[in-house]
Amino acid sequence: MSLKEELHEAKVELLRLLGLDSTRTTDSLDAMAEGEIKYIRDTKVNLKNTLGSQHLTDKEAALLALAVAVNEKNAALKEAFTRRARDLEATDAEIGEIHALTSLLGINNVFYRFRHFSDNKNYEQMPARIKMTLMARPVLGKEFFELASLAVSAVNGCEACVNSHEQSVRQAGATEERIFDAIRLASVVKGVSAIIN
Repeated sequence: MSLKEELHEAKVELLRLLGLDSTRTTDSLDAMAEGEIKYIRDTKVNLKNTLGSQHLTDKEAALLALAVAVNEKNAALKEAFTRRARDLEATDAEIGEIHALTSLLGINNVFYRFRHFSDNKNYEQMPARIKMTLMARPVLGKEFFELASLAVSAVNGCEACVNSHEQSVRQAGATEERIFDAIRLASVVKGVSAIIN
């Protein structure tokens, strides 16, 4: 088997892993296969390994991946991870809350990143006036809600939010290994989002 054929097969396996049509084409996947870029294999292995974390249930991994897909506005991955989450018995309420969480974090990450980046510290004294009742009694449970919030905040690059959610999720009982695996998964899905759309 030639390298080009091997990479085409890796592309098909990656799409199957996502539950997407294995004949699907994207400019990025096609360019890597045609250019004989072995990263296609790495992407498949990285996704398989992070979705199969020993510190996250399969359902949690699917919901975290869905949060990143929603955050990245990637329709193909939203569809794939919604289907995967449903297959793992995620409820409509849990899936809906992932969408709401991602929207809320989009707001908070911009707002608190601005406060952190700005040299004008007067903004830190002004009330946020951002309603966040979603965080009070999440359907997903406090620990997992904070874990998903941390993952989205890491993807969005909000230092203040990352530190706040990391502390909250540890206080809710998460281990450092669980947190680390959630962030690895979020980073891999962010990368996959760049090549599958």
